[in-house]
Amino acid sequence: MQQPSLPRLNQGYCYYEILDSRAQGHQVLSYLSHYYQHSTEGVWLERLTKKEIFLDGKPATALETLSPGQKLIWQRPPWQEDPVPRYFELIYQDEDILVVNKPSGLPTMPAGGFLENTLLYLLRESYPELSPVHRLGRGTSGLVIFARHSKAAQVLSQAWQDEVEKIYQALASEVANEAFYDIRAKIGLVDHPRLGKVYAASDKGKSARSLAQVSGMQAQQTLFEVSLKSGRPHQIRIHLAYIGHPLVGDPLYDKGGVLLPSPGLPGDGGYCLHAAFLKFRQPSSGKFLELHAPLVTAH
Repeated sequence: MQQPSLPRLNQGYCYYEILDSRAQGHQVLSYLSHYYQHSTEGVWLERLTKKEIFLDGKPATALETLSPGQKLIWQRPPWQEDPVPRYFELIYQDEDILVVNKPSGLPTMPAGGFLENTLLYLLRESYPELSPVHRLGRGTSGLVIFARHSKAAQVLSQAWQDEVEKIYQALASEVANEAFYDIRAKIGLVDHPRLGKVYAASDKGKSARSLAQVSGMQAQQTLFEVSLKSGRPHQIRIHLAYIGHPLVGDPLYDKGGVLLPSPGLPGDGGYCLHAAFLKFRQPSSGKFLELHAPLVTAH
């Protein structure tokens, strides 16, 4: 078990890409500003001035012209990551896979300012060979499968969409009027005031299906067990909101599966969603595994 973290300075990270045809006609600063809009042009210029950006192994300048095939690197210096819960529960392991029960608040993989305060980083301290078969949102707790070699990763990735049975527990607002819902709202990108685009219910989106069974009710809240029949981003959050039951504490979605008037970010916490059950074939033997995860509590 890992303990909750304190604010910590990580070791920094090297982001790189081999440029493709998108780079044609761009200078270094214009390319970074256009394709990596998480930072402003002024911030990218500051990084160039500090010699954090390299082109083909040499410090880059803002006005250098780019060509496909060149290697562009941002050597990000160490930064302080926000604290997260750094504990988890080992549920199952064999020669092919490892399955853990992730707490809410711990990112599965590096993103959004998190590198060392992630489940993948913590697990690779003891199991450096691991690669995630799927991921859970930072605010979602529950079962996450990691492959221990490439063959297992390939088998499970191919099976994930249609052959793996997945059941989530979701605490939603208001009391449900029906015991069961077959939800088929399409999910696609919509405008977000801070991020540009995020996923929500959209007639122009892709098909999605969730089966939601009521498993309990209390004052102004309903506990659902949700089985996924497709794998769209934020599907459960969007689909339960679509039928009038946004997750309790969800900072992003409103009734109808649309964004709140002043929406938060997809990774913001506060909602109650737990990946409670997985049924899938063990990659080598083909035998079915059924795994259950209780809610993880801090220690």
